[in-house]
Amino acid sequence: MNGISQTAAVLSEQTGKTSNVTPAQAQQSFATSLKNAIESVNEVEHTSNMQTEALAKGEVDNLHDVMISAQKASITVQTAVQVQGKVLDAYREIMRMQI
Repeated sequence: MNGISQTAAVLSEQTGKTSNVTPAQAQQSFATSLKNAIESVNEVEHTSNMQTEALAKGEVDNLHDVMISAQKASITVQTAVQVQGKVLDAYREIMRMQI
């Protein structure tokens, strides 16, 4: 614990700022970041679905854009799933810690 305090002191000296963030503020910030990330994934997926539907209706002539959009959506969802796995692993590790 002492090493963490020393590191925080060095960082605050280097940045010229001190961290006065309460746990509630940190939780709110994390929740906001998580919500924004999920909304971003949803938006990319929705855009891909709309372009695919337009292609099926014959409204889009450029197959390349539709395929690129679909790949972006796929990669975004895969990344979200990987991040979810890492967050759950971190949570499990924290829960195993003894106080």
